[in-house]
This record gives sequence, structure tokens and C-alpha cells, in this order.
Amino acid sequence: MNWLWETSVLDGWVPWTILILGILGLAWLILLFQKVYLLYVVPLAAVVAILLVILAKWLIEDVWKLFSDPIPLNCYIWGGLAVFAILLLVPRLIRGSGVFGRIITVLATVFAVTMAFSQINEHFSEYPTVGSVFGINNVKTISLEEARNNDIKTVELSQWKKPSSLPGGGAVITAPIPGTTSNFNARPAKIYLPPAYFTEPRPLLPVLVLMAGQPGSPEDWLVGGRLTQTMDQYAGANEGLSPVVVVADATGDELANPLCMDSKLGNVAAYLAKDVPDWTKGNLQVDSDPKAWAIGGLSYGGTCSLQMTTNYPEIYPTFLDMSGQLEPTLGDRKRTVDQAFGGDSAKFTAVNPMDIMKTKQFPGVAGAFVVGKDDAEYRPGLTQVFQAAQAAGMDVHFDTVPGGHSFAVWSAGLKLEMPWLGKRLGLP
Repeated sequence: MNWLWETSVLDGWVPWTILILGILGLAWLILLFQKVYLLYVVPLAAVVAILLVILAKWLIEDVWKLFSDPIPLNCYIWGGLAVFAILLLVPRLIRGSGVFGRIITVLATVFAVTMAFSQINEHFSEYPTVGSVFGINNVKTISLEEARNNDIKTVELSQWKKPSSLPGGGAVITAPIPGTTSNFNARPAKIYLPPAYFTEPRPLLPVLVLMAGQPGSPEDWLVGGRLTQTMDQYAGANEGLSPVVVVADATGDELANPLCMDSKLGNVAAYLAKDVPDWTKGNLQVDSDPKAWAIGGLSYGGTCSLQMTTNYPEIYPTFLDMSGQLEPTLGDRKRTVDQAFGGDSAKFTAVNPMDIMKTKQFPGVAGAFVVGKDDAEYRPGLTQVFQAAQAAGMDVHFDTVPGGHSFAVWSAGLKLEMPWLGKRLGLP
């Protein structure tokens, strides 16, 4: 069954099949040749669907302001088509004929809704395979107790030699990292350990701390971000060596946006600067030298990575900002300052990277900026941030990859930057 779970839902025959079945399903739901149905039921369902989409857009973007990233218009349109299909289900069942016709109606609705969600997924590329849609993957998982094993002898990376036998791939553990200092209530982290971590003696490997976007969770980097595939491929070409990757929770909840700062919204900065490094060094055998530590992320996580480096360069002197924002935001500067700092703008500017880089130099910091070529929303702002980082004395570079604001960009971006990142962190 592995071939099925690894089948792409973004390329090849699957998305085209879903699209064709969805169109046929929508046609079945609409084209019932009864005067009342065609003249009244179908138009009424369309109007209701449009009104519901407009209401949802207003609530999400103007009232609740749930997401730091704008939702593309085409996603609302596809969502509206799904609602339209669901609204037609019951009247089509009532006016249909026979058991067979009703079965087709149910299947047609399923096909139409699946088509809509497939098109939305096509935009974000969050679920790249059949297995990822159903939460199935071939990632090897182990317990924290198996990974901890601090009795194994360690050696400096420069002294380590590849043994004759080496695991074919890395492994992932799920572990809660408590907010001992910050009191930040984080969800469990996902931690990737490369093949070399399971050898004896064990090399003291560098560490990459990654964050997901908002909305999001650490799991996103394993699913849409294809973290294990990228790191296994890198390790496979590098004698089993790669960074230990700690995918930490930087929001505390799927929809929360604490801005990656210490504020009224939560002490995220203290969590990432103190709790995550302390826990990692205390529970895993890794290189403790800050030169061997990097931080990175996608979208909100990309913004967060630069925040951590500019505020804590002694902890994270290397960063990877993928599709990050011009500055951390809840929609606009006033709303952000009001909610996070009770209206005290000085507290915001004291920790905002763009303000910090105007007055401070970072000669020991290096970083990579990555953005999709078609990301019209974030590319201009990230370009400004890159230029500010250059002016602040950072050793930075700017790369673009095909795509927009999606996991296709971020998974490709991580793969693109790994040779530079590995060299920067001291991997041979």
C-alpha cells in the first residue's frame, strides 16, 4: 500500500481525476430538469452560498482577524462551491428518483466538496500525498526515552567517523517542552534525529529550531513541509549527518497569534530563547555551542526566526526566514501595539527587527531569506527586510523558488538552503 500513500494529490492523475469527478458531480446536482428546481432551488442555493462566503470573509478578516496571512480570494470561491453543493444535497435527494439516483446524488456531493478542498489544497500544498490527507506516513517514530539515552559516548563532530552500519533514515520523536521559565503553554514539539545520532560514539550534532505558520502546528513541518524526506536526503548524501531539528510550537494554539514576543499575549520569546534550548541540551546529546544553532520557520515562523536572531543573536546567530512578514502583526501596527503592549509603542519597537536593525549592527549573524516567486503579498516586504539585514551588517542572501505562499515553496526552500545551512553549522 506504500505506493498509494505516497501518490501525489498535487500532481499527476489524482488532482485531475478529482477535478473531473467534481465537475460531473456539480453538474448532476444542478441539472435536474424540473422547472421549480432550476428556476428557484438552484438560484436560491447559489445566493445563500455567496452570502455565507461574504459573511465568513467579513468575520475572519475584519471582525475576528484570525490569521496573520490573508486568505486568497480563490479559496473563498472554492469554499463557496462546496457550500453550494451541500445546500443542493437535500432538495436533490427529495426530488430525485429511486435509490440509485439518491446514491448518485450523495456521491456527487462528496465529489464536488472534495474537488473544492482539493483546489484549496492545491494553493497551499499542505497535504502533498494521499497518505498525508489521511494522516498516514512512513516516518519512523521512537519514544523520548529511546532518544535520550545519555549513556552513549559522544565525540566532537570533527572526530566522528561513519561506522560500517548506519540506519537508513532518521527518526522522529514527539515530546512536550515545558515553559519552565516563560510559563508559555506550548504544544508538544516534533524532533527529527538523523541516522548519525543513533551511532556509538554519537557525534555532537548542530541544532535547527523550526517553527510553523499561523494557523499551524509543529506537525505541519512533517506533513506539508516534508521535513523528514528533506533531512533524510541531506543526511543520506552526507554520511548520515544532519542537524537535529526541533520543531517547536511558537503559537500555543492552532489559531493563536502571540507575535513571537514576550507580551500580554504570552512569553513566546522567552520560551524559544530559554526553555527550548535548555530542554534540548538537557534531554538530547547535541552541540551546545551557539555557532552550531540556527532558527528558522515559514510565514509566521519565518518572521519569528528573525525576531529571535535580532533579539537573541548570542543564542541564534543563524536564521532561515521563509516568506516572513515585514514585521510581526495582528493586522496593523496600532492593533498590534494595543493588544500586545497596552498601547505602549516603545515596547514594540524595542523588539521589532526592522526597528532594531536601524540602530544595531550584527557582524556575527548569517541568514537566508526565501520566498515564492509568485508571492505578491510577502515578497516585497521580505525584500525590504533583506535589505535592512544587509545594512545591519548581517551575512545574508535572498533566494526565490517557484510558487506562492505555500508549503511547496517552504519544503523546496528548506531543501535549497540545507547545503548552506549545514556548512554554516559546521557539518563537513
